[in-house]
Amino acid sequence: MKLDKGVSVKMIEVIPLDFDEKGLKDFVEKNLDEIERSADYLNYPVIYILNGQKEAYIGETVHFQKRMKQHLKLKQAERKNVDQINLVKHETFNRSATFHLETKLINYFLGDEKYTLQNKSKTASDFTHNYHNKSFYDDQLFPELWSALHEKGLVRNELHAIENKDIFKLSPFKELSLEQMDLKERVLEFCETRIDKAKPEDMYGDLYVIEGEAGVGKSVVLSSIFNTIQARTNEAGSKLHQTENYLVVNHEEMLKTYKGIAKQVKHLKAGHFAKPTPLLNKLQDKKVDIILVDEAHLLLTKSDAYNNFRADNHLEELMKVAKVVIVIFDQHQVLKLKSKWNQGLLESFKQKAKHAETYQLTNQFRMQASEEVIDWINAFKDKRIQAFPESNDYELRVFDTLEQMHQLIMQRDKEHGLSRVVSTFDYLHKKDGETYYVYESNGEYKLPWNTTGGKTTWAEKSETIAEAGSIYTIQGFDLNYVGIVLGPSVTYDETKDCLVIDTNLYKDTGAYAGIDGVENVELAKEQIVLNSINILMKRGVQGLYLYASNQALRDKLLHIQKKRIQR
Repeated sequence: MKLDKGVSVKMIEVIPLDFDEKGLKDFVEKNLDEIERSADYLNYPVIYILNGQKEAYIGETVHFQKRMKQHLKLKQAERKNVDQINLVKHETFNRSATFHLETKLINYFLGDEKYTLQNKSKTASDFTHNYHNKSFYDDQLFPELWSALHEKGLVRNELHAIENKDIFKLSPFKELSLEQMDLKERVLEFCETRIDKAKPEDMYGDLYVIEGEAGVGKSVVLSSIFNTIQARTNEAGSKLHQTENYLVVNHEEMLKTYKGIAKQVKHLKAGHFAKPTPLLNKLQDKKVDIILVDEAHLLLTKSDAYNNFRADNHLEELMKVAKVVIVIFDQHQVLKLKSKWNQGLLESFKQKAKHAETYQLTNQFRMQASEEVIDWINAFKDKRIQAFPESNDYELRVFDTLEQMHQLIMQRDKEHGLSRVVSTFDYLHKKDGETYYVYESNGEYKLPWNTTGGKTTWAEKSETIAEAGSIYTIQGFDLNYVGIVLGPSVTYDETKDCLVIDTNLYKDTGAYAGIDGVENVELAKEQIVLNSINILMKRGVQGLYLYASNQALRDKLLHIQKKRIQR
């Protein structure tokens, strides 16, 4: 193994010892010469894992002996379920490296799901930053460390398997960008300040709105914020001590992911994650402290007997029962008329709040694509079909048949994992009993369509590689490669050279429920279909594949692809 400059280094070491006074004493005495010379790892940065049968704590330190004594004082309280120390040392460790690798380990342990983590929240200094030879620690040393832990039975899964899990991608321990860290600090300060100022007679809580398009990391930062808030509820002296807080999302698949995270993090409780209507029915007139709302554009904007919601607006009711409400919002992800959000409606709730603030996230994290590719997708959302962009590291392809696209998606899934076919909501024809299918318009190929259920999110089920998902199985989640079926509702006008949306062919009947009060119903329906296309197109991290059911649209897309190849 070599550093970037060609310096040869030793293998990483993982040294087990008992987590008790005798184990630490024996270990220190055995290494006394090195300690006195200050020439070895006990006075240098190291990483350590405290673990028992079911729980683990991961940390880093430059004073190993002193730090272990601090942990031993907590043995009957916070550390009571661990009995072993695994000391990780390497001759190239420095403080930046151990901070970084500690964070990576926490995130991967969360995704590995062998242990419930005793770790609480990261400090404000733990944001993504560069340091000397960072690529060495990321690309060479961390895989070596994980392999060593795997050999010792401390972890279950390979790295690539964990990286494709939703709970890993939404981990509350992720390193944040400077923009995300700035937002997190602002929100935490907002919560602490506004809770202090809240009065029992206030009709509405204060409101903090986080805006940003798909892929800018909104849910990741919200997960991190909620984790820190919940950690502080247990800290005497914190302004958030003993506060009652909830994270709400009106999306069954995302709720599964959040509850999966809660299962792996000791201080998080599944009961603090909920869909809005059940939470409101549970709280009724009770006042809580903070409610965070992921995917707030999915909140209902009118009563809905089907979902047992009798009031006029989810957000309004949440603002009535919480001192502070934090929402993630993207008006381009509205998918139902009964959730007909726009900036004007959102602004009206900012006015109702005693105090409101807004933050705009802008940096794209999901798609490893050029600005030209993003611009092409955004133009498609606006019904414009531009010349095919240069994609270089991002694979953008159009297919003549659904079968061709599905075959390549299956190949990508074998190579990279987490690759799936999804479709616009244009297929609800009952065939072969109760199974729905997505059909190839120019052939006989078909895929089972829009299956749901179970505790595991759709894309993480291995069998769904043979299916087609919908907007409701994939919204809010990443795929490595996404193959999209643009169904019969998405057509092309050659004369006007633009997309045409036939809203009558869009089969999500629930999306059109609640037309009362909508001024231009047809335009609103069209926007819902375009929003769903935009969401689907921005799922793929490494690649986007397209198959158009409509012949004219398929010919147009294949034509512009051919022209790019010929350039």
